[in-house]
Amino acid sequence: MAPLVLGIDSSTQSTKALLVDAETGQVLEERRASHPDGTEVDPRAWLRAVDEAAGPLLERADALAVGGQQHGMVLLDEAGEVVRPALLWNDTRSADAASALIEEMGGAQASVEEIGSLMVASFTASKLRWVRDEEPENAQRAAQVLLPHDFVSLHLAESGTAPFTDRGDASGTGYYSTREEAWKPELVEAALGKGLELPRLPEAPNEVMARTASGAAIAAGTGDNMGAALGLSLGPGDVSVSIGTSGVCAMVSDARPGDASGTVTGFADATGRFLPMTTTINASRILEAGRALLGVSHEEMAELALASEPGANDVTLLPYFDGERTPNRPHARATLTGMSTSTTREDVARAYVEALLCSLADGITSLEERTGTAARRITLIGGGARSRAVQQLAPAIFGREVTIAPDGEFVALGAARQAAWALAGPEEPPAWEISGSRVVTADATPEVLGAYRELKERTADWS
Repeated sequence: MAPLVLGIDSSTQSTKALLVDAETGQVLEERRASHPDGTEVDPRAWLRAVDEAAGPLLERADALAVGGQQHGMVLLDEAGEVVRPALLWNDTRSADAASALIEEMGGAQASVEEIGSLMVASFTASKLRWVRDEEPENAQRAAQVLLPHDFVSLHLAESGTAPFTDRGDASGTGYYSTREEAWKPELVEAALGKGLELPRLPEAPNEVMARTASGAAIAAGTGDNMGAALGLSLGPGDVSVSIGTSGVCAMVSDARPGDASGTVTGFADATGRFLPMTTTINASRILEAGRALLGVSHEEMAELALASEPGANDVTLLPYFDGERTPNRPHARATLTGMSTSTTREDVARAYVEALLCSLADGITSLEERTGTAARRITLIGGGARSRAVQQLAPAIFGREVTIAPDGEFVALGAARQAAWALAGPEEPPAWEISGSRVVTADATPEVLGAYRELKERTADWS
């Protein structure tokens, strides 16, 4: 009988758990449990969710791994107790702290040389600085800092296990050097005003880092975007475009990227390569905002959008509803322009869908420019990618064919693939075939992206 592996995705919104055949990648069983809403969450809620979702599958697994939302700050005291609610990646209260840390590091270029990316509000280090400045009593009490996936992995490990993480998720903290492949404890001390215990890093990406109480192997786990790249079996030059709570364009690269503008983050991946990435705070919530505004279902929203014309009859949306990370406008708000008395509900719906895709098209372009590599293949994933309007309009706005991945939990599947890799121990992850993908094409509509970029430039100094 083939060994079974358990892949877990502890995302912003929920925990998903997949029990998978380690040899073929076939998903045998799937369970899920929801998380509380908000940008500040008691991380113990994630443990209750993983117990509910993964608990019934745990005893059947020979190995497991956890993929989790990136950047979140989980502070623990000397006794391992939670100091304060976790600040999540999409909590932008630390924007000023990020700016201060960049200045203290010697500027944008110094930040990129030191950690591989320009420090932004999402990164864990900026949240540590916010705690130092706003909650000094919690800063004093803190003894160690974990990422969300580290916290969940530790919960599943046998008692007495020391915390551990991986290079992929670590590269989004702001205190890990992608150049040196090591923690930079001095950056933690600079951010918080004191040192903290940091999780152990693996010596190889397929290392077994711990065991469960029943003896199952636990792999290092990784960040959600790195997990999705593993789950999709992306190779160098492949780009995944994920439309979930955040919008993420990620390209697998053999070279260590560096972008002092902050548009592209120079993350590591879970295989020993790199995963340059652009990330927007506003993604599927753009579709949700449009649906709520028009008072329609998601299917009706798609029908309305497809009934309008390219360019939405001159209606353009800049969709920065809750601030934005790429471009770095944490205090921005959305702008809808070009409306007239002849503007229809169809036009408004179309503008919302086009805005989402234009923001992602900018992300793909930035990856290509910063890496010097043309996207070999673009794969669309995530809840927002299920929209018929998104699927039909994506190749028109991107100006090239797009692969629509089948419905699936690719972060959890990537975690399962990492677990199978650790269990078997080969040099490369197991080759799992993904069936059900389809390629879509459309005539390019560059004028839509042009209008979007013009509005983006025109509003650059509005916030």
